[in-house]
Amino acid sequence: MSRVDRYKHIHDKSKPLEDNKGFSPRKEKESKDATDEPRKSYYKEPVSEQEPEKDPISEPLEAAGDQQNPKKSKKEKKPKKQRGKRRFSWPKRIALFFVLLIVLAVGFFFKGKSYAENDKSLPKETIETFNGVKSSNGANNILILGSDTRGEDAGRADTIMVLQLDGPSKKPKLISFMRDTFVDIPGYDANKINSAYALGGADLVRQTLAENFNIQCRYYAKVDFQSFEKIVDSMFPSGVKIDAEKDLNLDGVDIAKGMQKMDGHTLLQYSRFRMDEQGDFGRVRRQQQVMSAVMSQLKNPLALIRTPESLGRLVGYMSTDIPTTFMLKNGPSLLLKGSGGIERLTVPVDDSWSYGDSAYAGSILQIDDMSMNQSAIQNFLGQ
Repeated sequence: MSRVDRYKHIHDKSKPLEDNKGFSPRKEKESKDATDEPRKSYYKEPVSEQEPEKDPISEPLEAAGDQQNPKKSKKEKKPKKQRGKRRFSWPKRIALFFVLLIVLAVGFFFKGKSYAENDKSLPKETIETFNGVKSSNGANNILILGSDTRGEDAGRADTIMVLQLDGPSKKPKLISFMRDTFVDIPGYDANKINSAYALGGADLVRQTLAENFNIQCRYYAKVDFQSFEKIVDSMFPSGVKIDAEKDLNLDGVDIAKGMQKMDGHTLLQYSRFRMDEQGDFGRVRRQQQVMSAVMSQLKNPLALIRTPESLGRLVGYMSTDIPTTFMLKNGPSLLLKGSGGIERLTVPVDDSWSYGDSAYAGSILQIDDMSMNQSAIQNFLGQ
């Protein structure tokens, strides 16, 4: 055996077993992939639940589309703004507006009241003792007294009225009593009704009305004529529009017949005049006309703005036991309802009285049928 034949198989023993199978590129690649696959699975990136995994093929296409239409991409990428809830709804704003109006009205009311109480040009009024009671129908009737501290009528009530605000009809009603009406005065001899104030103040007037006409009053308000002038001028700086029924002259004031505007002083003289054939009847009628004119013109927006302060001045100037809470509660309703007019009644009523004379009281109005007047008052206030 030659030397070559002896060592020709020595390399076959040193080769691995795979080499004996021959070279195969496909098998070698598959074997590498098999060995790499488990290694890649351990390092695979976790996919977020919110952001889906992007397709590598579609990603370039989407980028190209965004470059061609940048507006669309901005709209899609821009998050929608969520509108927050409004802090105040319209009903709340309206309610807040009315609350502010009430606060301002109360503020102006006390401003006017303080001004009148510190006005040294007029004597300060004192509050009287008044034992008022509610009416049988639940209404709060207010006794209104107008007086003049000068002249022959000093100390007497020149004006006697009863104002009903919250009666069964819910409308303001006004009763005027003729000052020369001859009536029984509790604790005194019979006399003119206006002398009751001079004898015993507002409470004696209340007792006189209750005994003669069966009408009860809960509160009273006494206004001096000089205070009346200031109140009217404060509420109506340009005057009160009124239709004067005739040419009049009182205390140097000339008033022409017809429609005109009167300041506080002129309006007072117009309502006080009685030097004609109608006497006290004409004066009471004009007083009621003045009250209606003032109330009807309160619906003017400018007058409404000034009303709280003017009402405060009225309270500050006059003597009254009306609670402030009652005024604030019933004042707005009086303005709204009174602007449409006030129902009026004059006592004594027609065909129930006659002229007479008294040895100590002078000329009087003698009531011939008292029950007729009582029934007229009850029907008027009860309807």
